[in-house]
Amino acid sequence: MMSLPFFGFTLAFVGILAGQRRLSIALLALSLIATLVLFKFHATDALAISL
Repeated sequence: MMSLPFFGFTLAFVGILAGQRRLSIALLALSLIATLVLFKFHATDALAISL
């Protein structure tokens, strides 16, 4: 699941190299949003600790 933002960042970088500026900016923004959403789920996830 966490690999999705990294694929987005990679595609944004490839878009920059290909000269597709708008596509790269959109992919960068979507990847950042995905990273923040995944962090929210990670930070609020309950720990399964049994003592």
